[in-house]
Amino acid sequence: MGLKAQRIQLKVASGMTSSPELRLLSHYGAEVRYLNMTALTKGELRSSFWVVDRKHMYIGSAAMDWRSLSMLKELGIIVYECRCLAVDLHRIFNLYWQLEYREFVPAIWSKRLSALYSKEEHFSFHLNGSQAKAYVSSSPNIFRPKDRTTDIEAIFRVIQDAKRFICISMTDYLPLLSSSPHNKYWSRIDGMLREALILKRIRVRLLISCREQTHPLTFNFLWSLQSLCIQTANCSMEARFFSPRVRDDGSPQGVHHHRYVVTDNSVYIGNLDWVGNEFVFNAGAGLVVSELGRSSTLAERLKLVFDRDWRSLYAKPLQPNKIPTCSSSAGVFKGRTGHTEDTGSPNASL
Repeated sequence: MGLKAQRIQLKVASGMTSSPELRLLSHYGAEVRYLNMTALTKGELRSSFWVVDRKHMYIGSAAMDWRSLSMLKELGIIVYECRCLAVDLHRIFNLYWQLEYREFVPAIWSKRLSALYSKEEHFSFHLNGSQAKAYVSSSPNIFRPKDRTTDIEAIFRVIQDAKRFICISMTDYLPLLSSSPHNKYWSRIDGMLREALILKRIRVRLLISCREQTHPLTFNFLWSLQSLCIQTANCSMEARFFSPRVRDDGSPQGVHHHRYVVTDNSVYIGNLDWVGNEFVFNAGAGLVVSELGRSSTLAERLKLVFDRDWRSLYAKPLQPNKIPTCSSSAGVFKGRTGHTEDTGSPNASL
Protein backbone atom coordinates (compact mmCIF):
# COMPACT_ATOMS: atom_id res chain seq x y z
CA MET A 1 0.00 0.00 0.00
CA GLY A 2 2.95 2.30 0.52
CA LEU A 3 4.76 1.51 -2.73
CA LYS A 4 3.24 4.36 -4.75
CA ALA A 5 4.65 6.91 -2.32
CA GLN A 6 8.06 5.35 -2.91
CA ARG A 7 7.52 5.60 -6.70
CA ILE A 8 7.59 1.82 -7.04
CA GLN A 9 5.25 0.34 -9.63
CA LEU A 10 3.14 -2.64 -8.56
CA LYS A 11 1.42 -4.88 -11.11
CA VAL A 12 -0.74 -7.86 -10.16
CA ALA A 13 -2.25 -10.45 -12.51
CA SER A 14 -4.98 -12.46 -10.86
CA GLY A 15 -7.73 -14.94 -11.60
CA MET A 16 -9.71 -13.70 -8.59
CA THR A 17 -12.34 -11.17 -9.55
CA SER A 18 -13.84 -10.52 -6.12
CA SER A 19 -10.83 -9.85 -3.92
CA PRO A 20 -11.20 -6.99 -1.41
CA GLU A 21 -7.42 -7.00 -0.93
CA LEU A 22 -6.79 -6.42 -4.63
CA ARG A 23 -9.42 -3.69 -4.74
CA LEU A 24 -7.63 -2.04 -1.82
CA LEU A 25 -4.28 -2.27 -3.60
CA SER A 26 -5.88 -0.74 -6.70
CA HIS A 27 -7.10 2.14 -4.54
CA TYR A 28 -3.50 2.71 -3.45
CA GLY A 29 -2.18 2.83 -7.01
CA ALA A 30 -1.51 -0.78 -7.97
CA GLU A 31 -2.34 -1.94 -11.50
CA VAL A 32 -4.46 -5.08 -11.25
CA ARG A 33 -5.60 -7.12 -14.24
CA TYR A 34 -8.02 -10.02 -14.02
CA LEU A 35 -7.99 -13.11 -16.23
CA ASN A 36 -11.18 -14.91 -17.18
CA MET A 37 -9.62 -18.34 -16.79
CA THR A 38 -12.96 -20.10 -17.16
CA ALA A 39 -13.29 -18.78 -20.69
CA LEU A 40 -9.58 -19.13 -21.56
CA THR A 41 -8.78 -22.64 -20.33
CA LYS A 42 -11.75 -23.81 -18.20
CA GLY A 43 -9.27 -23.78 -15.32
CA GLU A 44 -7.72 -21.45 -12.76
CA LEU A 45 -4.70 -19.18 -12.41
CA ARG A 46 -2.48 -21.05 -9.94
CA SER A 47 0.72 -19.17 -10.72
CA SER A 48 2.54 -17.90 -7.66
CA PHE A 49 5.63 -15.88 -8.42
CA TRP A 50 7.13 -12.43 -8.04
CA VAL A 51 9.54 -10.53 -10.29
CA VAL A 52 11.25 -7.52 -8.72
CA ASP A 53 13.12 -4.93 -10.79
CA ARG A 54 13.59 -7.66 -13.42
CA LYS A 55 16.59 -9.00 -11.50
CA HIS A 56 15.14 -10.75 -8.42
CA MET A 57 12.47 -13.46 -8.44
CA TYR A 58 10.46 -15.72 -6.17
CA ILE A 59 8.53 -18.84 -7.22
CA GLY A 60 6.90 -21.44 -5.01
CA SER A 61 3.81 -23.11 -3.64
CA ALA A 62 2.50 -20.30 -1.45
CA ALA A 63 -0.43 -18.17 -2.52
CA MET A 64 -0.47 -14.59 -1.28
CA ASP A 65 -3.05 -15.08 1.46
CA TRP A 66 -3.10 -15.44 5.23
CA ARG A 67 -3.69 -19.21 5.15
CA SER A 68 -0.61 -19.88 3.04
CA LEU A 69 1.57 -17.63 5.13
CA SER A 70 0.38 -18.82 8.57
CA MET A 71 -1.29 -22.25 8.44
CA LEU A 72 0.26 -24.22 5.58
CA LYS A 73 3.71 -25.73 5.03
CA GLU A 74 4.92 -23.94 1.91
CA LEU A 75 8.20 -23.97 0.01
CA GLY A 76 9.64 -21.61 -2.56
CA ILE A 77 12.91 -20.37 -3.96
CA ILE A 78 14.24 -16.80 -4.15
CA VAL A 79 16.87 -15.91 -6.74
CA TYR A 80 18.73 -12.63 -6.26
CA GLU A 81 20.72 -10.67 -8.83
CA CYS A 82 19.87 -12.87 -11.80
CA ARG A 83 18.48 -10.62 -14.47
CA CYS A 84 18.41 -13.28 -17.19
CA LEU A 85 16.09 -15.68 -15.34
CA ALA A 86 14.01 -12.84 -13.89
CA VAL A 87 13.38 -11.36 -17.35
CA ASP A 88 12.34 -14.78 -18.65
CA LEU A 89 9.88 -15.28 -15.78
CA HIS A 90 8.62 -11.74 -16.38
CA ARG A 91 7.68 -12.80 -19.92
CA ILE A 92 5.24 -15.32 -18.44
CA PHE A 93 3.78 -12.48 -16.37
CA ASN A 94 3.46 -10.34 -19.52
CA LEU A 95 1.58 -13.19 -21.19
CA TYR A 96 -0.98 -13.06 -18.39
CA TRP A 97 -1.01 -9.27 -18.55
CA GLN A 98 -2.11 -9.35 -22.20
CA LEU A 99 -5.01 -11.72 -21.55
CA GLU A 100 -7.14 -9.35 -19.49
CA TYR A 101 -10.81 -9.37 -20.61
CA ARG A 102 -10.06 -11.88 -23.37
CA GLU A 103 -12.28 -14.90 -23.82
CA PHE A 104 -9.98 -16.78 -26.17
CA VAL A 105 -6.26 -17.54 -26.41
CA PRO A 106 -4.39 -15.95 -29.35
CA ALA A 107 -3.41 -18.30 -32.15
CA ILE A 108 -0.01 -16.58 -32.41
CA TRP A 109 1.91 -15.06 -29.50
CA SER A 110 4.07 -11.96 -29.70
CA LYS A 111 7.81 -12.61 -30.10
CA ARG A 112 8.30 -10.56 -26.95
CA LEU A 113 6.70 -13.44 -25.02
CA SER A 114 8.99 -16.14 -26.43
CA ALA A 115 11.08 -18.04 -23.91
CA LEU A 116 14.69 -17.02 -23.47
CA TYR A 117 15.68 -20.43 -22.07
CA SER A 118 14.32 -23.97 -22.23
CA LYS A 119 15.20 -27.60 -21.51
CA GLU A 120 17.28 -27.52 -24.69
CA GLU A 121 18.81 -24.04 -24.28
CA HIS A 122 19.57 -23.56 -20.58
CA PHE A 123 20.73 -20.47 -18.78
CA SER A 124 24.24 -21.25 -17.54
CA PHE A 125 25.53 -19.53 -14.40
CA HIS A 126 27.52 -20.00 -11.19
CA LEU A 127 25.50 -21.02 -8.15
CA ASN A 128 27.26 -21.00 -4.78
CA GLY A 129 30.58 -21.46 -6.55
CA SER A 130 29.56 -24.34 -8.83
CA GLN A 131 28.50 -24.43 -12.47
CA ALA A 132 24.72 -24.67 -12.88
CA LYS A 133 22.01 -24.39 -15.51
CA ALA A 134 18.38 -23.37 -15.21
CA TYR A 135 15.20 -22.53 -17.08
CA VAL A 136 11.59 -21.58 -16.41
CA SER A 137 8.63 -23.73 -17.42
CA SER A 138 4.90 -23.03 -17.59
CA SER A 139 1.43 -24.55 -17.99
CA PRO A 140 -0.95 -25.20 -19.63
CA ASN A 141 0.12 -26.10 -23.14
CA ILE A 142 -2.32 -23.57 -24.63
CA PHE A 143 -0.35 -20.79 -22.83
CA ARG A 144 2.85 -21.83 -24.58
CA PRO A 145 4.62 -19.25 -26.74
CA LYS A 146 7.61 -20.15 -28.87
CA ASP A 147 10.41 -22.16 -27.19
CA ARG A 148 8.74 -22.30 -23.76
CA THR A 149 9.15 -25.66 -22.00
CA THR A 150 5.96 -26.93 -20.40
CA ASP A 151 5.92 -28.09 -16.78
CA ILE A 152 5.31 -31.67 -17.88
CA GLU A 153 8.36 -31.58 -20.15
CA ALA A 154 10.43 -30.06 -17.35
CA ILE A 155 9.36 -32.74 -14.86
CA PHE A 156 10.03 -35.46 -17.42
CA ARG A 157 13.57 -34.14 -17.98
CA VAL A 158 14.28 -33.96 -14.23
CA ILE A 159 13.06 -37.54 -13.72
CA GLN A 160 14.88 -38.76 -16.82
CA ASP A 161 18.21 -37.23 -15.73
CA ALA A 162 18.07 -38.71 -12.20
CA LYS A 163 20.77 -41.30 -11.50
CA ARG A 164 20.15 -42.57 -7.96
CA PHE A 165 17.00 -41.18 -6.34
CA ILE A 166 13.84 -39.13 -6.89
CA CYS A 167 12.16 -37.44 -3.91
CA ILE A 168 8.72 -35.93 -4.53
CA SER A 169 6.95 -33.65 -2.05
CA MET A 170 3.46 -32.84 -3.26
CA THR A 171 0.07 -31.77 -1.95
CA ASP A 172 -1.88 -34.12 -4.23
CA TYR A 173 -0.91 -36.98 -6.51
CA LEU A 174 -3.71 -38.17 -8.80
CA PRO A 175 -3.02 -39.34 -12.39
CA LEU A 176 -6.58 -38.68 -13.51
CA LEU A 177 -8.11 -36.20 -15.93
CA SER A 178 -11.55 -35.34 -14.60
CA SER A 179 -14.01 -34.06 -17.15
CA SER A 180 -17.72 -34.48 -17.57
CA PRO A 181 -19.09 -37.09 -17.77
CA HIS A 182 -16.15 -39.48 -17.23
CA ASN A 183 -12.67 -39.58 -15.69
CA LYS A 184 -9.69 -40.63 -17.78
CA TYR A 185 -6.38 -42.13 -16.73
CA TRP A 186 -3.69 -39.48 -17.16
CA SER A 187 -0.45 -41.38 -17.51
CA ARG A 188 2.12 -38.67 -18.11
CA ILE A 189 3.83 -38.50 -14.70
CA ASP A 190 2.69 -41.92 -13.47
CA GLY A 191 4.30 -43.54 -16.51
CA MET A 192 7.55 -41.62 -15.96
CA LEU A 193 7.82 -42.95 -12.40
CA ARG A 194 7.08 -46.53 -13.47
CA GLU A 195 9.85 -46.30 -16.06
CA ALA A 196 12.29 -44.90 -13.48
CA LEU A 197 11.45 -47.72 -11.05
CA ILE A 198 11.49 -50.71 -13.39
CA LEU A 199 13.86 -49.76 -16.20
CA LYS A 200 16.36 -47.54 -14.42
CA ARG A 201 16.14 -48.97 -10.87
CA ILE A 202 15.98 -45.50 -9.30
CA ARG A 203 14.79 -45.17 -5.70
CA VAL A 204 11.52 -43.19 -5.54
CA ARG A 205 9.96 -41.61 -2.45
CA LEU A 206 6.66 -39.71 -2.46
CA LEU A 207 5.50 -37.53 0.43
CA ILE A 208 1.85 -36.54 -0.07
CA SER A 209 -0.44 -34.34 1.98
CA CYS A 210 -3.09 -36.10 4.06
CA ARG A 211 -6.14 -33.85 4.39
CA GLU A 212 -9.90 -33.98 4.02
CA GLN A 213 -9.64 -32.98 0.35
CA THR A 214 -7.30 -35.89 -0.49
CA HIS A 215 -8.94 -38.01 -3.20
CA PRO A 216 -9.48 -41.66 -2.10
CA LEU A 217 -8.05 -42.99 -5.37
CA THR A 218 -4.70 -41.44 -4.45
CA PHE A 219 -3.98 -44.44 -2.23
CA ASN A 220 -4.85 -46.91 -5.00
CA PHE A 221 -2.43 -45.30 -7.44
CA LEU A 222 0.37 -45.27 -4.87
CA TRP A 223 -0.29 -48.90 -3.94
CA SER A 224 -0.06 -49.68 -7.65
CA LEU A 225 3.37 -48.02 -7.84
CA GLN A 226 4.55 -49.85 -4.73
CA SER A 227 3.35 -53.19 -6.07
CA LEU A 228 5.83 -52.88 -8.96
CA CYS A 229 8.65 -53.49 -6.51
CA ILE A 230 7.21 -56.64 -4.94
CA GLN A 231 9.80 -59.39 -5.47
CA THR A 232 11.66 -57.11 -7.89
CA ALA A 233 15.39 -56.77 -7.30
CA ASN A 234 16.86 -53.28 -6.88
CA CYS A 235 13.41 -51.64 -6.96
CA SER A 236 12.49 -49.22 -4.19
CA MET A 237 9.27 -47.22 -4.02
CA GLU A 238 8.06 -45.72 -0.71
CA ALA A 239 5.11 -43.43 0.01
CA ARG A 240 4.17 -41.50 3.12
CA PHE A 241 1.34 -39.13 4.03
CA PHE A 242 1.91 -35.95 5.98
CA SER A 243 -0.91 -35.30 8.47
CA PRO A 244 -1.10 -31.80 9.96
CA ARG A 245 -1.00 -31.06 13.65
CA VAL A 246 -4.48 -30.44 15.08
CA ARG A 247 -4.81 -27.43 17.35
CA ASP A 248 -7.03 -27.22 20.44
CA ASP A 249 -9.90 -25.70 18.45
CA GLY A 250 -9.83 -28.64 16.00
CA SER A 251 -8.27 -26.71 13.10
CA PRO A 252 -5.21 -28.13 11.30
CA GLN A 253 -1.86 -26.37 11.41
CA GLY A 254 1.02 -27.18 9.10
CA VAL A 255 -0.93 -28.72 6.22
CA HIS A 256 1.63 -30.08 3.75
CA HIS A 257 1.41 -27.84 0.68
CA HIS A 258 4.75 -28.38 -1.07
CA ARG A 259 5.13 -28.83 -4.83
CA TYR A 260 8.66 -29.87 -5.67
CA VAL A 261 10.85 -32.77 -6.75
CA VAL A 262 14.52 -33.20 -5.95
CA THR A 263 16.93 -35.73 -7.45
CA ASP A 264 20.65 -36.34 -7.01
CA ASN A 265 21.42 -33.59 -9.55
CA SER A 266 18.34 -31.40 -10.15
CA VAL A 267 15.42 -29.64 -8.48
CA TYR A 268 12.03 -28.62 -9.83
CA ILE A 269 9.92 -26.18 -7.81
CA GLY A 270 6.50 -25.31 -9.20
CA ASN A 271 2.97 -24.07 -8.59
CA LEU A 272 0.87 -27.10 -9.56
CA ASP A 273 -0.09 -30.37 -7.88
CA TRP A 274 0.60 -33.59 -9.77
CA VAL A 275 -2.99 -34.00 -10.91
CA GLY A 276 -4.02 -34.30 -14.55
CA ASN A 277 -6.43 -31.37 -14.48
CA GLU A 278 -3.79 -29.08 -12.99
CA PHE A 279 -1.45 -29.33 -15.99
CA VAL A 280 -4.16 -29.45 -18.67
CA PHE A 281 -6.39 -26.59 -17.51
CA ASN A 282 -4.64 -24.49 -14.85
CA ALA A 283 -1.96 -21.83 -15.32
CA GLY A 284 1.27 -22.22 -13.39
CA ALA A 285 5.02 -21.93 -13.64
CA GLY A 286 8.09 -23.79 -12.44
CA LEU A 287 11.84 -23.43 -12.10
CA VAL A 288 14.37 -26.17 -12.91
CA VAL A 289 17.94 -25.90 -11.62
CA SER A 290 20.62 -28.50 -12.35
CA GLU A 291 24.20 -28.42 -11.11
CA LEU A 292 26.93 -29.94 -13.22
CA GLY A 293 29.48 -30.84 -10.56
CA ARG A 294 29.74 -34.01 -8.55
CA SER A 295 27.87 -32.42 -5.66
CA SER A 296 24.76 -30.29 -6.02
CA THR A 297 24.49 -27.78 -3.19
CA LEU A 298 20.92 -26.75 -4.01
CA ALA A 299 19.73 -30.35 -4.41
CA GLU A 300 21.49 -31.32 -1.18
CA ARG A 301 19.76 -28.52 0.72
CA LEU A 302 16.36 -29.38 -0.68
CA LYS A 303 16.87 -33.08 0.06
CA LEU A 304 17.61 -32.13 3.68
CA VAL A 305 14.21 -30.42 3.80
CA PHE A 306 12.58 -33.51 2.29
CA ASP A 307 14.33 -35.87 4.72
CA ARG A 308 13.30 -33.70 7.67
CA ASP A 309 9.64 -33.98 6.67
CA TRP A 310 10.00 -37.66 5.74
CA ARG A 311 11.24 -38.49 9.27
CA SER A 312 8.69 -36.25 10.97
CA LEU A 313 6.20 -37.72 13.45
CA TYR A 314 3.51 -36.34 11.16
CA ALA A 315 4.65 -38.43 8.17
CA LYS A 316 2.86 -41.80 8.22
CA PRO A 317 3.92 -44.69 5.96
CA LEU A 318 1.41 -45.98 3.44
CA GLN A 319 0.46 -49.44 4.70
CA PRO A 320 -0.93 -52.24 2.52
CA ASN A 321 -4.75 -52.28 2.53
CA LYS A 322 -4.89 -49.44 5.06
CA ILE A 323 -6.65 -46.28 3.93
CA PRO A 324 -5.43 -43.21 5.84
CA THR A 325 -8.18 -41.14 7.40
CA CYS A 326 -7.25 -37.72 6.11
CA SER A 327 -9.27 -35.50 8.43
CA SER A 328 -8.90 -33.68 11.73
CA SER A 329 -8.34 -37.04 13.44
CA ALA A 330 -4.76 -37.24 12.20
CA GLY A 331 -2.83 -40.29 13.29
CA VAL A 332 -5.67 -42.79 12.87
CA PHE A 333 -5.72 -45.23 9.94
CA LYS A 334 -8.79 -47.13 8.86
CA GLY A 335 -8.57 -50.62 7.39
CA ARG A 336 -10.74 -51.84 4.55
CA THR A 337 -12.87 -53.78 7.05
CA GLY A 338 -13.64 -50.65 9.02
CA HIS A 339 -11.23 -51.51 11.88
CA THR A 340 -9.35 -48.52 13.27
CA GLU A 341 -5.76 -48.67 14.39
CA ASP A 342 -4.10 -46.03 16.54
CA THR A 343 -0.67 -45.23 15.11
CA GLY A 344 0.24 -42.78 17.82
CA SER A 345 -0.61 -39.15 18.47
CA PRO A 346 1.86 -36.50 17.33
CA ASN A 347 3.54 -34.90 20.33
CA ALA A 348 5.99 -32.52 18.69
CA SER A 349 5.37 -29.17 17.05
CA LEU A 350 6.27 -28.39 13.44
